[in-house]
Amino acid sequence: MKIKSSTLRLVTTLTFILFAVIVIDAQCPMCRMSAESNLKAGGTEGKALNSGILYLLSLPYLAISVIGYIWFKNRKKLENNQEG
Repeated sequence: MKIKSSTLRLVTTLTFILFAVIVIDAQCPMCRMSAESNLKAGGTEGKALNSGILYLLSLPYLAISVIGYIWFKNRKKLENNQEG
């Protein structure tokens, strides 16, 4: 079984992204002050706020990636059908 170079590159990239996750703090200054004061008081809302912001930030990129992948595959099918 022969694996295409592009497929191998895609799998390698996705694997690297999944295992190279770092902790990111993404908050506006007002939210950051509120979250920090909550964490100092012993609460956990700051961590949940960070997770929610990163979740909302990732969805548009995921949607564009899926749409791009579907478009690319359909374009390749059309090109193959026109050749043969």
